[in-house]
Amino acid sequence: MIYTKFSTHFRIYSYIVIILFSVNSGFSQRVRQEKMEKLSYLVGEWIGTSTIYKNDSITKQVPVFENVSFKLDKNIITLDVYSELIQLHTIIYYDEKDEKYYYNPFSKNGAGKYPGEYKGGKFIVWFNENRRLIFSLTPEGYFQEYGEKLENGIWHKYFEDVLKKTP
Repeated sequence: MIYTKFSTHFRIYSYIVIILFSVNSGFSQRVRQEKMEKLSYLVGEWIGTSTIYKNDSITKQVPVFENVSFKLDKNIITLDVYSELIQLHTIIYYDEKDEKYYYNPFSKNGAGKYPGEYKGGKFIVWFNENRRLIFSLTPEGYFQEYGEKLENGIWHKYFEDVLKKTP
């Protein structure tokens, strides 16, 4: 009798926990997908030019190709970069617990994990307080990605990729 009463209560509590977990999990996934959707302007196959700067002067320009796509039901974005200067595979995702994006680049030289934010229509990745990476769309519809470093209170570009979506 006591066992049956305990068993019935245990089953009821188990169902409640499962329902609460399912509702919370669904809510978290929806928040994550909504945050990732803000970065949908990055998605596509892009081709263009990568420009390297030193002391605000162009030192090198090379062709660059980027393939950006949603994966895992729009819970992550993969960004693959190919040029003679760099080959990079990156995973971008939103962590609802930390309430921030993460940019995770992988190259033959190693990997990293850096916080990001979506602000003013731009995705900004912070390597540290003096180096950042900015992803945006130009008014002409070009995908623009550039790196900046802070020197004496002024942000200077050290590279810029400007790409056009392929048909």
